[in-house]
Amino acid sequence: MIYRPVPARLPVPAGLGRLVVLTTVFVCAACGLVYELELVALASYLIGDSVTQASVVLSVMVFAMGIGSLLAKQLRGRAALGFAAVEALLALLGGLSAMALYACFAWFGQARPALVGFSLAIGVLIGAEVPLLMTLIQRIRRQDAGGAVADLFAADYVGALVGGLAFPFLLLPVLGQLTGALLTGAVNAVAGGALVLWLFRGDLSVRTRRLLIAANGLVLALLATCSALSGPFERAARHAVYGDDVRVAVQSDVQEVVLTGGGGSGKPLSLFLDGRLRVNGDDEYRYHEALVHPAMDGPHARVLVLGGGDGLAVRELLRYGDVSSVTVVEVDAAVLRLARTDPDLAALNHGAFRDPRVRLVTADPFEWLRSRAPAEAPFDVVVSDLPDPGITTSTKLYSQEFYGLVERRLAPGGRLAVHAGTLGAHPHVFWTVDATVRSLGLRSIPYRVDGDGFPGGPDRVPAHTGRGDDWSFLLVSRERLPLELPRARPCLLSLTGGRLAAAGREAEDSREPGLLPSTLMHPRYAE
Repeated sequence: MIYRPVPARLPVPAGLGRLVVLTTVFVCAACGLVYELELVALASYLIGDSVTQASVVLSVMVFAMGIGSLLAKQLRGRAALGFAAVEALLALLGGLSAMALYACFAWFGQARPALVGFSLAIGVLIGAEVPLLMTLIQRIRRQDAGGAVADLFAADYVGALVGGLAFPFLLLPVLGQLTGALLTGAVNAVAGGALVLWLFRGDLSVRTRRLLIAANGLVLALLATCSALSGPFERAARHAVYGDDVRVAVQSDVQEVVLTGGGGSGKPLSLFLDGRLRVNGDDEYRYHEALVHPAMDGPHARVLVLGGGDGLAVRELLRYGDVSSVTVVEVDAAVLRLARTDPDLAALNHGAFRDPRVRLVTADPFEWLRSRAPAEAPFDVVVSDLPDPGITTSTKLYSQEFYGLVERRLAPGGRLAVHAGTLGAHPHVFWTVDATVRSLGLRSIPYRVDGDGFPGGPDRVPAHTGRGDDWSFLLVSRERLPLELPRARPCLLSLTGGRLAAAGREAEDSREPGLLPSTLMHPRYAE
């Protein structure tokens, strides 16, 4: 049986009515894409591995949109009421999705089931929108199906463009994840409710109109209440993840930066970047000594540090009086600022960034090496103090192309020190870094240092998201070098020559031969 829409009784001319419907399509499409991107971004932050999380969200939502389109066929007879109900529910679920995911992660330690559930529910509701809007626009003025579909999809795609650009450039940096999602839900509720309660009010009984007004009012009230409580909620959730001694929490353009402990808390200072522990004041010296000092056995007047925005690797470098310059290339200005201004972090790095020999550059290390580094004189030592290679967003910083750029900046006899992950927990990732370096004709010596009671070292994540048990490194050069500490090394180091040699033998015993290098087109690291 063919469904034929009944012409609607409109309070405005048909042309203006069509414009109102298409404008609503535009707004709803923008909101729908914001929900989608917000789920991807939050899942990547909370769960990790952005490629996998984006694939899960997008595939589940597209599948659910197909289900929603089929279900919407049952609502065509009361398309206006059905559309109003779909938009109210979509505004509620989409607006609260970020808060719900964060709550699941903070208090239950698992966000993936909630991610799939919200992706499925939001996808079903988004999928129901277009069939219902198609029915409504045909009720305003009959036209061929192809023309109506073209108009709807044109408005839908333009709205998606605006939502896709608004999320990273406006909502996320200005409002943040939680408030941005809540505001989007409010806009969604107003757009859907206004269309039906004004343009198609002739389809509704007085009782139905009152119910819709009450439902949309309740949705807006819930979203407004959650927005007002988002600050206390975020602090409570952050304390559930990091503990009660959070001192600083900053959402930079790059990541969330959190400092805990220090001050008068009696607890060690800890620095978290996007939920991963990068510095623990009790044992960070073991990591930074092992990263820096083996590479200093040779000329080391000019040093380049890639990453290392906390200043702790620079602290170790400045122990050598014959170091003439240290260039630090860090992508996140917020981390550099904290390392200079936070009293506890500045005390831990011994005020390294106040030394006149240190030059700070805020830039992506890969882009800096490619575009600006050629103007620099070659470096005797390069220290790669970057996030773990298993993190998807970091894979380009452990690629064949990246190490090719680094190799060009090494002076004759220069050395490269690489933090290459956690050999105990992820040996395949570590040995893939080694294979990538060796594919360029460079020599590498592996070694590892235990975290001594702090599993996973500087890349430890909360216990419910996985752990490691060591820090693992590569000492890289054009020619084969012995794994030794400088004879004139600074005193008071915990790392000894004997321990370093044993660390090298232990790492070499676990070598995985035959691995292929990682490139920008074929990243071979896993979360």
